[in-house]
Amino acid sequence: MSTAAALDRVSPASPSAGRVALKSFFNIMEKWQCSAADQRVLLGGIGTTTYHKYRKLPEVRLPNDTLERISYVMGIHKALRILFSNTPEMAHEWVRRPNRAAPFNGQSALDYMLAGQVVSLADTRRYLDGVRG
Repeated sequence: MSTAAALDRVSPASPSAGRVALKSFFNIMEKWQCSAADQRVLLGGIGTTTYHKYRKLPEVRLPNDTLERISYVMGIHKALRILFSNTPEMAHEWVRRPNRAAPFNGQSALDYMLAGQVVSLADTRRYLDGVRG
């Protein structure tokens, strides 16, 4: 069963949804080659102890902000996989490449998202959705 299908079967507030969301997030982070520090920022600036707890993939009720952030990351990843369906490695590299388009203005999407604001994740998702058409 896909991660998205698994999330659809459980309440977003349930501990099992938290585990599924974290597993998806960490898999994407590995593909994007994000450091632990980057991952902590993308999760909302969580502390090191919480990060290491989450890495163990516990059954945990995640805060709404964290679920929202993970949802954006998953949407970004999905959009990239669709856009680069013929070159999957590009789907993972795109986030690190400089991009002159707004809202990135010369920085990479990852650097833009690492500003730490959830709106940066939302902007990146909207940009990709616009490119996809």
